[in-house]
Amino acid sequence: MRTTIRLVAGSLSLGVVLVAGVAAAGPLDGPGAAKALACSACHGPGGQSPSNTMPIIAGIAPWYFKKAIEDYAAGRRPSPEMEPYAKYVIQAGVDDLAAYFTGQARQPTAMRADAAAIERGRAASKQCAICHGESGRGDAAKGSPDLRGQPPGYLRHQMLLFKADRRNPADETLKALKALMKTVPDDQIGDLAAYYSSLR
Repeated sequence: MRTTIRLVAGSLSLGVVLVAGVAAAGPLDGPGAAKALACSACHGPGGQSPSNTMPIIAGIAPWYFKKAIEDYAAGRRPSPEMEPYAKYVIQAGVDDLAAYFTGQARQPTAMRADAAAIERGRAASKQCAICHGESGRGDAAKGSPDLRGQPPGYLRHQMLLFKADRRNPADETLKALKALMKTVPDDQIGDLAAYYSSLR
């Protein structure tokens, strides 16, 4: 009888431990999480950046993650900060890391933009909808990423890089975008960044 009780009690204890282990799983417990720790210093745990200047990569489309990493590593997208990390990602397994970040629940930035800037950006966004869609979700077929909920400072900086032809300078597929960006005043770029950052 005592042996039976001990076996039942032991089974219950093991079950509690297993359930607790599953319940306690967080963004650093999934496959690829250990490899992704190197990215968390800038992009935040699980790719959820708290910064106004660093992009949120949680929930990122795998095709876009892989293209960005490959471009950084090859020097096609110049960045002294990102190039060594991109080379690490390729060595560690770009598919594993893409799958990890794609699988993370994406939370929009906590940064709040000025309401008037958002409305001005909404009015100016029609020219962007051709590639990024009416809601800013992007279009994989056109190579356009999802812009919704990204930090406004990051979005503004990237648009200015496109305008100055300092992002992917040799990429012929971006010529039309860069030509368009050259027609957009810098203050309107800030408004567009505010608008796309506000979308959910």
